[in-house]
Amino acid sequence: MSKTTTGAPADATPDEQDLGAAGSQLSTAPKEELPNLPSLGVIGWARWFWRQLTSMRVALLLLLLLSLGAIPGSLIPQSGTDETKVADFRSAHPTLGDVYDKLGLFHVYSSVWFSAIYILLFISLIGCIVPRTWQFVGQLRGRPPGAPRRMTRLPAYTTWRTEAEPEQVREAALALLKKRRFRAHLAGDAVAAEKGYLREVGNLAFHIALIVMLTAFAWGQLFKMEGNKLIVEGDGFSNTITQYDDFKSGNLFSQDSLDPFSFVLDDFTGTYEPSGPNKGTPRTYQATLDYSVGAYGKDEKTTVKVNEPLTIGDSKVYLTAHGYAPVITVRDGKGNVVYSQAVPLLPLDSNVTSSGAIKVMDGYRNAKGVKEQLGFQAFFLPTYGGANSAVVSQFPALNNPVLNLEAYHGDLGVDAGIPQSVYQLDKTHLKEFKNSKGTQLRENLKPGETMQLPDGAGSVTYEGTKEWANFQITRQPGSGWALGGSVAAIFGLAGSLFIQRRRVWVRAVKGDDGVTVVEMAGLGRSESAKVPEELGDLAGILYDQAPGAPEPEDSDDTPTPDPQVVPAEGAEK
Repeated sequence: MSKTTTGAPADATPDEQDLGAAGSQLSTAPKEELPNLPSLGVIGWARWFWRQLTSMRVALLLLLLLSLGAIPGSLIPQSGTDETKVADFRSAHPTLGDVYDKLGLFHVYSSVWFSAIYILLFISLIGCIVPRTWQFVGQLRGRPPGAPRRMTRLPAYTTWRTEAEPEQVREAALALLKKRRFRAHLAGDAVAAEKGYLREVGNLAFHIALIVMLTAFAWGQLFKMEGNKLIVEGDGFSNTITQYDDFKSGNLFSQDSLDPFSFVLDDFTGTYEPSGPNKGTPRTYQATLDYSVGAYGKDEKTTVKVNEPLTIGDSKVYLTAHGYAPVITVRDGKGNVVYSQAVPLLPLDSNVTSSGAIKVMDGYRNAKGVKEQLGFQAFFLPTYGGANSAVVSQFPALNNPVLNLEAYHGDLGVDAGIPQSVYQLDKTHLKEFKNSKGTQLRENLKPGETMQLPDGAGSVTYEGTKEWANFQITRQPGSGWALGGSVAAIFGLAGSLFIQRRRVWVRAVKGDDGVTVVEMAGLGRSESAKVPEELGDLAGILYDQAPGAPEPEDSDDTPTPDPQVVPAEGAEK
């Protein structure tokens, strides 16, 4: 993000101006100039607005608003995800539902206010990155600035005298700094070096990664698709919108974008822990599919497991749920088969206790020859514990399957044009079948058993049990870019936080007594102990190549101590 950098004031001393120049451009933040308030005009106000939009505080504020705006999208039912939950919320809270509707809280991510924040953040990031990038390129093409006149004012500083020639010291310093991967060059009587450019690279990479992530998320929301399909063993699916049980997509998604493929659920395999604290936990949970790609594709066999989807083109087929589908045969009073198929039932608990409805809508006539519809409330237990046990399954596998049926006749309500769930029975216009005791007809059936309907109305046979699997087919364009942007953002942020941008100067000149005076100083972009430590290490190596000379008043046998890096006068400790 852009920051305001301030140079030395006009009335500053030459030394202060020199120090300001030495520390300049250690950041790629574009410089901001205060607008001339008395004569802003349209262009001036537009420039002021642009600078505010591309500033760090506004970008952080927009990022915060975007995060806060995503909270209701996670807590409130969304129309693009689950229309049923939205309808239930509106019926339970009519006043609050109207308020949410006006605020767009049932479709947060496509609302005007969320889109406005998103676009403004996008523009802010681009407006920040472009000038920073050009400024950074200019710094890379340039050279580190020359040494200031008074190096003692820099935060890290050391000096010593040596009998080596100034040219030799500068050449040794230049070679040493280049060996330590500094960008170094001779600038007058000193060597100027700079290191840590990856800090700005990381900073720019972080901002660019944010743009990539925002673009990828927007692209994914506009062109995504997601659908679910429940398939019983032996049945198939073709990737067309009419085949889905439910389907939702982005605003710009087209049916032509669907990948052409089809598959058949050949078999579902589920095994479970038989005992112990994890009893009933799935050990094997997989579906065997025969699939083909395109209209004339070759049939291939594959196995889909949880978190191991089948990938076809840009689509992924996930295994998301499993249950049982009892095979039911219904006959009328004359013995004619009017209904025979597997009926998927919905699991109610982890042991796959299931419930659902069986609806015979056409072809049935009662004992008097009058057309009627039949309905059966079904309750299925894969492992029945016996008459004295709770009416729930004891285990998810088919160890002792029992199907409980309640029989009804009359009008199912399916011809009224009002949508209804295939798993629920509308009993408004239905009558109960009565047993010989005058109570509702209700029986437990095991595979192969038959329930006789009273007064010659027919029979219901539980033939056996098939298994079903629910598949979720998704298409998420841009997910790879979003992942790449996330990884790049992490590495970029780490680089901008942990890599230190710093400069080092080495000056070597003849003193008044003819002895070479060596000065070394360092300056970092931010306060860090690394600059003094690194300068001390460099000074120690250079001191070995240009050892200290005795002071004039010292005797010949008095050694000169090694240089020590100390905070310069006026520097913070």
